[in-house]
Amino acid sequence: MRKIILACTLLSALLVGCTQPPQQQEQPTITTFILVRHAEKADDGTKDPPLTDDGVIRANDLAKMLNETKIDAIYSTPYKRTQQTVKPIADAMGRTLLSYDPMKGEVMDSIFNAHRGGTVLISGHSNTTPWVANYFLGAETYPDFKDSDYDNVMVLSIIEKGNATVTWLNYGASTN
Repeated sequence: MRKIILACTLLSALLVGCTQPPQQQEQPTITTFILVRHAEKADDGTKDPPLTDDGVIRANDLAKMLNETKIDAIYSTPYKRTQQTVKPIADAMGRTLLSYDPMKGEVMDSIFNAHRGGTVLISGHSNTTPWVANYFLGAETYPDFKDSDYDNVMVLSIIEKGNATVTWLNYGASTN
């Protein structure tokens, strides 16, 4: 009887030792988009106004806020106000500003795929910034910003289109 118990114990130990460990569940790759609307713009009657003095201060506040963040790429629409909003952080990080055409899904998909797993800063407008968030959320969750809203930062954590979360932050002087 002892031999049978010993044999069963050894066989059990051998079988347990030969089994494969449970599969580790692979963690999803998260891509981060930091979305900002351009800072305060001049009311100079042109289609492409620069930032006001307050806007320049806000752009520098954004650079201070993000100075410890590893940013892989910085995108801006081809307008002075969006470029000037992210230029201080681009200069501080030695990054070239990349231009993008807003509100086009294929453009957003291309940016996402080019920087998968990284962090991208995107400067847009009162309508394009929430549009990008809604595009990756897969739902019309966020309306356009009010004309007076300049202090919002939307941090989008994206696994894939339709599987993303948004964290709201504020920077600089409050505009509400």
